[in-house]
Amino acid sequence: MEARDFIREIVAADLREGRHSQVVTRFPPEPNGHLHIGHAKSICLNFGIANEFGGRCNLRFDDTNPIKEEQAYIDAIEAHVRWLGFDWGERALHASDYFGLLYEWAVHLIGAGKAYVDDLSADEIREHRGTLTEPGRESPWRDRPVAENMDLFARMRAGEFPNGARVLRAKIDMASPNLTMRDPVLYRIVHAPHPRTGDAWCIYPTYDFAHGQSDAIEGVTHSICTLEFENHRPLYDWLIENLPVPSRPRQYEFARLNLTYTVLSKRFLLRLVDEGHVRGWDDPRMPTISGLRRRGFPAEGIRAFATEIGVAKNDSVVEIGRLEHAVRDVLNRTAPRRFGILDPLRVVIENYPQGQTEELEVINNPEDASAGTRTVPFCGELFIEREDFQEDPAPRFFRLAPGREVRLRSAYFITCREAVKDAAGTVVELRCTYDPATRGGDAPDGRRPKATLHWVSARQAVPAQIRLYDHLFSRPDPGADGDLLDDLSPSSEVVVEGYVEPSLADAPVGETVQFERLGYFCADPDSQPGSPVFNRTLTLKDTWAKVQARQGG
Repeated sequence: MEARDFIREIVAADLREGRHSQVVTRFPPEPNGHLHIGHAKSICLNFGIANEFGGRCNLRFDDTNPIKEEQAYIDAIEAHVRWLGFDWGERALHASDYFGLLYEWAVHLIGAGKAYVDDLSADEIREHRGTLTEPGRESPWRDRPVAENMDLFARMRAGEFPNGARVLRAKIDMASPNLTMRDPVLYRIVHAPHPRTGDAWCIYPTYDFAHGQSDAIEGVTHSICTLEFENHRPLYDWLIENLPVPSRPRQYEFARLNLTYTVLSKRFLLRLVDEGHVRGWDDPRMPTISGLRRRGFPAEGIRAFATEIGVAKNDSVVEIGRLEHAVRDVLNRTAPRRFGILDPLRVVIENYPQGQTEELEVINNPEDASAGTRTVPFCGELFIEREDFQEDPAPRFFRLAPGREVRLRSAYFITCREAVKDAAGTVVELRCTYDPATRGGDAPDGRRPKATLHWVSARQAVPAQIRLYDHLFSRPDPGADGDLLDDLSPSSEVVVEGYVEPSLADAPVGETVQFERLGYFCADPDSQPGSPVFNRTLTLKDTWAKVQARQGG
């Protein structure tokens, strides 16, 4: 699918009309947590535009807050971008690369009378800022002489003052209708070692000050942000106009991604991790790229989702079914089929030769002939899904029942003769017979059972822990009626002990397969040799596809 949106139209027009000879974009993550599906949309947009128009995209870390940033997050972000299929070449950059120049430009603003050192506390600055209906109040230190501001800023740089004692603010307009323009903070004191610069600095630029200037240093032509930065664009432009920057980038905003049953606040995701509500940043229920990857979502599916939902100017909420549909579409084509049992019920085939085992040929993927076949062991004792048997079958239940014949996938027809129960009346075993003439799943006389079941050979079955994942939240709009934690779904993770065919005993971590008739499952890093753990990626049911069908596509 070829992407078309208002940002690409702007880029195309800029190139066509000669405003730029080459497109330069950037993806500027803050290394204070793991990226999520919303960041994936931005990654696909920024790198995608650069690739489509023959330009380049810089990966630039906004590392201006040393208290919250860690090298581990930088490493994870680089891995996530690569996994999504994008490469920044030699352009792994950092805002900290420009700390020296940014400091010089701050001094330039002071010298021009357009910035001042303020002694107000953070709370006092908020109180002075005013409201949407009332203008702000000027700081008592707004009109300090340039020389005094220069001296104080140099002493801030030298580490003479504690955290929060002073800040550097731009001198713009305390009565501006845009609160961002009411003398925004440009520098604050932070006595903390930086992951890259160590103790070289104790004052750090704010995102607003570092962002546009870093774009200008790097020659970025189209600085693409989400809508929450729209109010910051006048400040972005003001700084560019009032500093001796080497280029003139422009900022464009698009609607951020909002998904049903999902929260994309990095602060809240960190809370989930810190309070133990999930297994970590890469918990398969998390909307982080690491979580989606561990769950088995393919990068191709995420890229296809980003293309399919497009880029809009106004915020909206996207049904999570659209993401799941894009992922299923990829996995249906690429995931090999395997046999797995989640809730095992033993089947004994009474007329099968005792002690015999045979190898049956099974297709790996009916959607891909090149995937070939594999052999699966078969013997006289099997496991099937418990839900595939009913002692008193309901109407339109065509699976196994007393006296009924069904097909075992790629194996034989079997007929249930007896259901064995324990003292509590629970069915614990089925006694069946098979038709040797139906090997491979077809009868010479042409009879066709109405149901085909999957199975595993009990003698060779591999015990497996299987984690069944569903939405992390129980409602499509988490937190709408109160605390987000109140809407966490207690059934978002259900762990069962099942069985898988022998070929999955040592499944490669990260490989996603389809358990026939059950869904898609991914081998988890918690797997041990001969003791695999699988995460359910998605069920086979595709609600979004049905919605599309009802709506005529």
